[in-house]
Amino acid sequence: MFLQSLMRKNSAFIEAVVALHQAGAIPANSYAVDLDAITTNTSHLMEEARSLRLTVYAMTKQLGRAPGVLDAITTAGVDGYVAVDMACARPIAANGHNLGHIGHLVQVAAAEAGEAMAMQPDYWTVFSPNKAVEASAAAARLGRVQNLLVRVFAPGDEFYSGHEGGIPLDELPAMIDHIAELPGVRFAGLTTFPALLFDPASGLTRVTPNLATLARAAESARQRLGHEGQELLQINAPGTTSTEVLAQLAEAGATQVEPGHGLTGTTPLHAINDLPEQPAVCYVSEIAHIHHGTPFCFGGGLYIDPVFGDYQPTAVVARDPSEAATTPIPVDIPDPVAIDYYAKLHSESGRTVSEGDTVVFGFRIQAFVTRAYVVGVTGVRSGAASVAGVWDVQGNPVNWKGSR
Repeated sequence: MFLQSLMRKNSAFIEAVVALHQAGAIPANSYAVDLDAITTNTSHLMEEARSLRLTVYAMTKQLGRAPGVLDAITTAGVDGYVAVDMACARPIAANGHNLGHIGHLVQVAAAEAGEAMAMQPDYWTVFSPNKAVEASAAAARLGRVQNLLVRVFAPGDEFYSGHEGGIPLDELPAMIDHIAELPGVRFAGLTTFPALLFDPASGLTRVTPNLATLARAAESARQRLGHEGQELLQINAPGTTSTEVLAQLAEAGATQVEPGHGLTGTTPLHAINDLPEQPAVCYVSEIAHIHHGTPFCFGGGLYIDPVFGDYQPTAVVARDPSEAATTPIPVDIPDPVAIDYYAKLHSESGRTVSEGDTVVFGFRIQAFVTRAYVVGVTGVRSGAASVAGVWDVQGNPVNWKGSR
């Protein structure tokens, strides 16, 4: 779904990726990231966010927490980063970036609370009174006062399966009082996920019931807090975030937003509309072998984020950058229950596909759940593209010395 957008709006990136892969600079099974496009996209979003007085915490799980990507996003002025889990938090903190938000979507495990608190996050989300106690104990040991966000929910709210959790709306006053009695923590605001979702029928984003729950929770919290607490109350509203929806979120009362795919031009809206952000990522493989006339390419990172229904994935196959605009070839991606050692390509009759050819996909990536590499590329626009770094999906540098 995103390959056509990539070919239309950032064809130079595909050409650069083909050249670099053929030179051995990009390994097969890699998520290539156009770092210059990431910086430009982030700068554009930050300009709009500043005008709306929104705090921006960038999500990095999709990009494998790669330090070079974090540097590019930081250069554009984000306020910090949201860590989906501790595996995200560690490279964010270790590379000197501000940890803006932790504990949401994934709660901090009890034995990791001390480590998380030592990273000095701006905000920490808790789903229960017990999780607030754990954060309190960790903060008190370090002499910190930690800002806590509480996730709330009400009947009718929408969650992805396996993402459920939080405090029932009618229990929020008791939760605020509970936090007030704990040392080292303060109630600072509210959160939910998702606040917005893509609507395939209209081709637009729609507000979820969760956002109305946040508004009711904010009113309840303001009645419980003093004047100072009311002034500082934070409303964290992540989900399908890009420049296009910032005003909508601000109007709904959000104070914090958390773009992820918005910074790489791969929200669902980007697949069907011409939005300000440029597509900045692709998945790079190569033809591994040909079996009875069917080409197979290497896998390892073939997890496609299922924001759309079933569709036919395609890929560009090229030996030379001049072939980057050739018609994409249909590809059979392994079912999610299978290990993605390879994918099968269905090249049309008469087209020559050879072992070692570069294969470029444009799907919506989630690097952190794969065994792929993340590769930073700079200089695409100048015509002097080069690899700025190769990392694994935990953000660790890889000493890649490929050659052809």
